[in-house]
Amino acid sequence: MQQPFFDGGLILVWLGALWDWLRLEFFTPAHIVYTAMQIPALVCTGFIAWWLHDFVHPQLVRRILAAAPATAPNRPALLTLAELVFPLLWIGGLVTAGALAAHFGWPTHWVRIGVHLLAAWIAIRLFALFVREPVWARAVVIAAYSIAVLAILGLLDPTLAFLDQLAIQLGSIRLSLLTVVKSMFFFGVALWAAVLISRALEQRLEHLPSLTPSVRVLFGKLFTGGLITLAVLVSLAGAGVDFTALAVFGGAVGVGIGFGLQRITSNLISGIMLLMDRSIKPGDIIQIGETYGWVASLGARYVSVETRDGTEYLIPNEELVTHQVVNWSHRNDLARLKVRVRVSYDTDVRQALRLMVQAAGRPARVLADPEPRALLLEFGDSFLLLELRFWICDVQNGIRNISSDVRLEIWDLFRQHGIALPIPQQGIHIDALPPLTVRTAGPPPPPL
Repeated sequence: MQQPFFDGGLILVWLGALWDWLRLEFFTPAHIVYTAMQIPALVCTGFIAWWLHDFVHPQLVRRILAAAPATAPNRPALLTLAELVFPLLWIGGLVTAGALAAHFGWPTHWVRIGVHLLAAWIAIRLFALFVREPVWARAVVIAAYSIAVLAILGLLDPTLAFLDQLAIQLGSIRLSLLTVVKSMFFFGVALWAAVLISRALEQRLEHLPSLTPSVRVLFGKLFTGGLITLAVLVSLAGAGVDFTALAVFGGAVGVGIGFGLQRITSNLISGIMLLMDRSIKPGDIIQIGETYGWVASLGARYVSVETRDGTEYLIPNEELVTHQVVNWSHRNDLARLKVRVRVSYDTDVRQALRLMVQAAGRPARVLADPEPRALLLEFGDSFLLLELRFWICDVQNGIRNISSDVRLEIWDLFRQHGIALPIPQQGIHIDALPPLTVRTAGPPPPPL
């Protein structure tokens, strides 16, 4: 028989548990007396915890400041943990008071309320250490205090049963709202732990000089992907999902997602190829099309290229694999640049070549070894084409700026030695014309 999607009897159980709690806590004379006895216990344990906090907390802070330097990344987290001394001491006092009350057979409802609320407070503070987003922090606050209130009222088990009752059947898979909530909870915790471990591993890899930058990025991405996959599996297992029943359904969904995410998958595989063959790595100076800059980072989907004007281009990994890329610093930082100059036919070419080599030696960025060279390349229609070739070793400082500096030096030396640059012009030469006949029209002149 198919199980109904919703059972109204669970609501009645939930309301009955709420009424029993209210009746026992507020309408039974004996419990009113015991409640009056528990309130002073709450207050007294709070005062004792505060007194111990004033003694323990300063010493703990001094030890943290002495052990962790000001630049230590874990210092703020340790100081925040030190602030939890008071609620921890208070919980310890309440647990002790509750054990004594249970030994004498006294009720401990309000003591348990205090323990649940303090535990929720501690959980929220611990979560705030690692999550700074306001939306997630607010969600954790609501969830923690909601669970604490349900546990105080004795409604936690009926609520879980009610959520489990809200289910749908997908073949052999039973998917309930409780399973979804548990999966989200386990996935959030597992993903948070995976991100923390991944960041710690990436920081550790950054301090290994034996690994190249591309290998460090590759290992970091593999660790991150593996940990996220493990987080998904742990969340599903923690929620009680049957992997055998999920295999066929997941395979069909995977095929559909694969067709829809072809470009993303292509960029991901291309990124792994770039990291493995080390053709492009962080810090390289590359040029693809009109984009020239240095590789700021390698991502799973794109490469971040930062130009000298501060613009950051996000280039998909697939384009770097399938298109031509100029890597100015693949093996070393040496680069040979070329500057072309046109001079007129009446120019002393040998003198112009010597002046171009002399101009290349003036900027400090131009290397003396290999030495600059000037060549005569072409006899043009109305000019002689000269080319200056020189080397630099700091491509990261720019190419166009040093080329401009060399051109300015050539211009100054050419003007000093009277070498003129040709101005493009066209002339019309007429070799012969037929005889011209001039005729005038009008009345003849009057006779004299």
